[in-house]
Amino acid sequence: MSSALLATLGLDRNPRVVQPNAAGSINSENPSNGNVIAAVSIDSPDAVEKTIVDAESRFRAWREVPAPVRGQVVRAIGDEYRRLKKPLGELISLEVGKIRSEGEGEIQEAIDIAEYAAGLSRTLSGPVLQSERPGHRMFEQWLPLGPIGVITAFNFPAAVWAWNAMIAAVCGDVTIWKPSPMAPLTAIAMNSIADRIATAMGHPGIFKLLVGPDAALGAKLAADKRLPLISATGSTAMGRSVGQAVAQRMGRSLLELGGNNAAIVTGSADLDLALKAITFGAVGTAGQRCTTTRRLIAHESVVEPLVEKLIAAYRTIQIGDPLGSGTLIGPLINAAAVAKYEAALKSAKDQGGIVVVGGKRPQNLPASLSRGHFVEPTIVIAPPDNNLPIAREETFAPILYVFTYRSLDEAIELNNSVDQGLSSAVFTESLRESERFLAVSGAGTDCGLAYVNCGTSGAEIGGAFGGEKDTGGGRESGSDSWKAYMRRQSCVINAAGEFRLAQGVQFG
Repeated sequence: MSSALLATLGLDRNPRVVQPNAAGSINSENPSNGNVIAAVSIDSPDAVEKTIVDAESRFRAWREVPAPVRGQVVRAIGDEYRRLKKPLGELISLEVGKIRSEGEGEIQEAIDIAEYAAGLSRTLSGPVLQSERPGHRMFEQWLPLGPIGVITAFNFPAAVWAWNAMIAAVCGDVTIWKPSPMAPLTAIAMNSIADRIATAMGHPGIFKLLVGPDAALGAKLAADKRLPLISATGSTAMGRSVGQAVAQRMGRSLLELGGNNAAIVTGSADLDLALKAITFGAVGTAGQRCTTTRRLIAHESVVEPLVEKLIAAYRTIQIGDPLGSGTLIGPLINAAAVAKYEAALKSAKDQGGIVVVGGKRPQNLPASLSRGHFVEPTIVIAPPDNNLPIAREETFAPILYVFTYRSLDEAIELNNSVDQGLSSAVFTESLRESERFLAVSGAGTDCGLAYVNCGTSGAEIGGAFGGEKDTGGGRESGSDSWKAYMRRQSCVINAAGEFRLAQGVQFG
């Protein structure tokens, strides 16, 4: 199956894709069965330098192209992703273990952001401001920033790059992409398609790719002052390293880092609605989303019936081949992720947590998946005093910790008590409770994403995506996030024919 898929996407003819275990390459492994799909050649330090030099040259030409024309290029790229949506989605399933609908859904995100960016290309604007000096005009304009570096994680091997690259392209920037070494084939496929379409339309080299170890290549990009912006998605530890390196050279960083997201369920909530949203939020992508629901904070009046519903739902979830019919949970990305899942559960038990469902590797999988990195989705009940330190850490696995509260203020305090601040949700039928959660004073949830009667996971493009605190403070995808990829210029034109100073200053 994989060889035919690679052929459909042209990867069998791509010079970056080589024989498994070839010298100077990294293997792309299927986490469902441990098989090597293909290998990808690693870029050398010389290749990094050449790529950056060429990106600077391409940027000088690309920024001269009118923004609406740039938008047409991005629109055409989105159309090609739409044509290849199924095979691209299948490649994501093979390479990172997402179920089929999630793999295709990720490609749909790339299509959606391309359409969004194409429209944005005609609306990039700055305000006209009123001058205090007669005959003077003031305004702001936004200008292309330069070549930018984009570092992405394995869990969204296509969409996060597209969030950055499609908007950066209409802003007039060239993108250099450093994908996760755990998902290089998806990156090659997505980047090759974008470059092929742009080249056919007369604009080669505006989408560039560097493949290799995180530390070596990511550090090089972060330290290079020729890249005015580095957008990095991954762990908080990685983000701190990138942010410090970029700050030392006075560059910009756009950081999308860890999440430790909570769903609050009040006494007035629709429990059936909450059940569906929490289940997907906690187990979707096998708990490997930065927006995964990791903490459930339930009112004491509903915690028992809600947990009973969740346990029943968890026991019906089919684990297995992500491309199989009916599968809802695929594997974790690798053996190290399984070890972290097991270590987190050991810590939870040592700290007084009670596992009420899951907690181990599934035993009934077919022999063909015996080498896969599968785990059971798990629910852990916190001790009565809600003291469960492991729940303050982000474990990339389907583990849901359950806490009980009495007052909404207590629940919001629990929501805000972790270092991360990405996504949060409240389930309630009370207007007052929802407004308390979203308090305009800032006394409600401290996360960058806040939902009422929606789960923590499953953001759509259009709204700015990102979080606060250890999540990094970055914003991507929608709203005015395009400003990160441009530089602002305040302009004044004197058409009066005489010299005037502001603030009534006289000179001469």
